[in-house]
Amino acid sequence: MNFAKGVDLTLHEGTPILSFEGVTVAFKSPGHSADRPVLSRLKLTVDEGEFICLLGPSGCGKTTLLNCVAGFQPYEGNIYYNGARIEKPGKERGVVFQEYALFPWFTVEQNVEFGLRVNGVQASERKERARHYIEMVGLAGFEKHYPGKLSGGMKQRAGLARVLANEPGILLMDEPFAALDEQTREKLQAELLGLWEQQRKTCLFVTHSIQEAVYLADRVIVLQPNPARIALDLRIDLPRLRNRHDERLLQFQSRISDALREGERPYGEHLSVITA
Repeated sequence: MNFAKGVDLTLHEGTPILSFEGVTVAFKSPGHSADRPVLSRLKLTVDEGEFICLLGPSGCGKTTLLNCVAGFQPYEGNIYYNGARIEKPGKERGVVFQEYALFPWFTVEQNVEFGLRVNGVQASERKERARHYIEMVGLAGFEKHYPGKLSGGMKQRAGLARVLANEPGILLMDEPFAALDEQTREKLQAELLGLWEQQRKTCLFVTHSIQEAVYLADRVIVLQPNPARIALDLRIDLPRLRNRHDERLLQFQSRISDALREGERPYGEHLSVITA
């Protein structure tokens, strides 16, 4: 069955902005002399402007992979961003965490300005850019509020504005909506897609939710653990905004559920993109 009938498949095809070549990460395991491999010889390419969701069971390496791209986690092999090997954090890679990571003693405006101040941006430009992105995420009027006075959804909007204000080339999002109630989560998913449609930044989004992944992504990468391998690389060729009850969306969800249940797929570094 072809889920992509009538959809332009070339929309996000382009130049790879991010490439993983034989990426390996191992951690010390208590009580064992040998390190435990979390990622092993992983290969993957990401095109500029793609929205990719990383999905898989707990401990499968999703966050570890994201941390490698962010420059937080040492690794073997190579990860290239725009042709340069990633070796440390950089302002061209913006990270949105599950925890809101806001300074409680700063107002929304001060939190959004923080990275700009660290990077030496002049005060007038800081103010202008902060207000622009605060308005973009729907927090106009809350510039002088402190995080303790904001709802969970508003805190996550403020965190996103802080990252966007630095104008990164790629967004790295680690389960940013996991702690929110379902209604707020769905609202922020739609708002995130609206922002993404405006800017078309490349996005790597970690989630445990099949429904969230299929609703948001151009591609869903399903990881299986011990060590992490790509069990499925599935292109979601459906127009946005998507109807959460669309039968085609449910069929994609079923395909991903099957891949997660299989779990015993023979080891391979990378499987082809599936569009049907």
